[in-house]
Amino acid sequence: MQRVLDIDLDFFLAECCPLAEVGHRPARQGHEPWESDAVRAFLEGSCLLTREHPIPGRVFETHDGALCYWKELMAAGRLQPPFHVTHVDAHSDLGVGYPGPGYVLYNVIALPPKRRLELDRFYQERKLDEANYLLFSLAARIVGSLENVRRPFSRNDVPPQLLTLDGAHLRLPQSFPDLFERINGPEPLIPYKEYKEDGSFQAAAPYDYMSLAISPRYAPQEADALIPMFKAYMCPD
Repeated sequence: MQRVLDIDLDFFLAECCPLAEVGHRPARQGHEPWESDAVRAFLEGSCLLTREHPIPGRVFETHDGALCYWKELMAAGRLQPPFHVTHVDAHSDLGVGYPGPGYVLYNVIALPPKRRLELDRFYQERKLDEANYLLFSLAARIVGSLENVRRPFSRNDVPPQLLTLDGAHLRLPQSFPDLFERINGPEPLIPYKEYKEDGSFQAAAPYDYMSLAISPRYAPQEADALIPMFKAYMCPD
């Protein structure tokens, strides 16, 4: 299974930022970005990245760009689903907040799996965004396993209806399982692990692709100074 490292800049802050208004950035005070040495130690020590052997990757303004990137890689035959995702973010991006997980759980998974990546349609309907793109990815059955690397300040924002009782797997519940399972088959059981304590995450193997979301409404302007550091571990793609 291929491996994807999916990073959000807001992970590398002293504290989680409140969502800023459109066109604005949060204040730096209380949300100071990490020192460069700490960022480098995480990327190299925990994520097994090296500047000597960069991997293909991209930088996006908002995190839903990652799903568009994965779709592009799949269309080119470079990324084979289902693939593993390590999601390094202060938020789960699994649909808490408007429009919530309901649209995906009631509308998207009613579609045949091949139609669940009709991203233009979901953007036009204003249903797909940076806070739920990962839930859309699960619905499309392209993510085979998921690691959610959080911070101690991250709130518990994984929709509980996605988690199995032991918390070790995710599965999207179907509203009419007898009907949809006959048409689309059962929704897959996705191995899941969450890390919330700093220093607790250690990648099991190197990654094939990576990406960075700037998420300007969730990170102060000063955090942008870290972007070149991340690019040093990426090769042109």
